Amino acid sequence: MTRAAQDPEATAAEAEPGPATAGRRGRPRSAEADSAIIEAVLRLLEDGVSIGELSMERIAREAGVGKATVYRRWPGKSALMLDVMRSLDAQSPRLPGDSVRDDLVCLLEFLRRRGLAKRNSALLRTLVSHVQAQPELWAEYHDTVVRARHEALLGVLRRGVANGEIRTDRDLETIADLFVGPMLARAMLHEHKELPEGLAEDIVDMVLEGVRPGPRAAAG
Repeated sequence: MTRAAQDPEATAAEAEPGPATAGRRGRPRSAEADSAIIEAVLRLLEDGVSIGELSMERIAREAGVGKATVYRRWPGKSALMLDVMRSLDAQSPRLPGDSVRDDLVCLLEFLRRRGLAKRNSALLRTLVSHVQAQPELWAEYHDTVVRARHEALLGVLRRGVANGEIRTDRDLETIADLFVGPMLARAMLHEHKELPEGLAEDIVDMVLEGVRPGPRAAAG
């Protein structure tokens, strides 16, 4: 099969002059090609290819598309890696809203299940190390993925403060870290540690016990 038959976008993309057509509106991006390229990166990483060894040309070959097709979507490897990271992220859960404890358990159970997805946790560790070395990319990932989940957690904690379930004399950002830190440490830093059922409940109950208002907090 020729590359043109395999990748119909490639011939058109390579035939167009680059800078002269910068202002021209091109054809809509193919979701199928996007998925093929991202899946190709994941396969290569799973096979032990380091990010440093990846090239846009190698990714194109693995995906069965032309190099121009890859460059039409991403200006370089780092931008592509950012979208690969996003592809590993599942949509955050809808919180039941019945109680602060139930909502916290829901958020941590989401992290636990993500940690159990070995492909996600192993590849995400690799990708995070790459993107963190590039502040602009890391900031974009944080703003588009991490921040929304963090704000959801802070919203639950503020509700806990308002209804008297969480003490008011401690920084909420630090309390948030106490909830998610143990789960993230097991999933991202200590792959050998188990993530058993009930772990989310155990973490939430232990931390809530420490941050509930009590005589000592009232006295402070």
